[in-house]
Amino acid sequence: MDTPAPSRPTRRRLGLTPALLLAALALGIAATAHPGDPALFPPGGGEAVTISLVASGWHSGLVLPRDALARAAAREGAGALLGVTERFGAYAALEVGWGDAGFYRQVPTLDALDWRLALAALFTPGGRSSVLHVVGIDGEPAARFPAARIVRLRLSPRGFARLAAALARSFRLRDGRPVEAGPGLYGPSLFYEAEGRFSLLRVCNHWSGELLHAAGLPVLPALHLLPVGLLLDLARQGIWPGRDVEAAPAGGRRG
Repeated sequence: MDTPAPSRPTRRRLGLTPALLLAALALGIAATAHPGDPALFPPGGGEAVTISLVASGWHSGLVLPRDALARAAAREGAGALLGVTERFGAYAALEVGWGDAGFYRQVPTLDALDWRLALAALFTPGGRSSVLHVVGIDGEPAARFPAARIVRLRLSPRGFARLAAALARSFRLRDGRPVEAGPGLYGPSLFYEAEGRFSLLRVCNHWSGELLHAAGLPVLPALHLLPVGLLLDLARQGIWPGRDVEAAPAGGRRG
């Protein structure tokens, strides 16, 4: 028996469904938007601190100049972060990332992806414990991470200080000191116990976006589940891989 074709009202309702879903998504993105602070970013023509966002596969992290980070930690009274910069005192910069304590340590590359670990990390009720991964690096980030997409950002000194303070709060402390959690994944690196619970609602890219927001950038966290969303969030502000941001993006400051 032939199946009757949908009536015109039914077809109309079906046609509206994608538009309604897109509208709901847009509203969700707008509702979670965090405005920037034009007093902090962009830095304008004065003194600035250059950092890099490194995005590769499902993960992102930040490359921060060690000397500037140490000075900011000292000014902010962040002794734990100052201790980390001293631990990596032989290196010009630190690459720092945040993630699930189990998945981050056991799945260093896409080739090693274990979907059971990934699903457990994303969907455990209440989230899971987290770690920070700190790597000492010298030279340009592009040379150290040739397969990654790298975005260079010039931050104002005050913006960088706010980022450093947010980073300091990410370390879990014991007797006022950061807690080492074992050797890192590559190069001169260590894991540290971290604050915050990892889940689908807060992954490594959300953490990277939070630190950028602390430095004054406007962010749309709803886009940050994957690195590509974080990159798109920066691209909407005129910030692209391989391009330094010297002044306000086209169209003026965004908030």
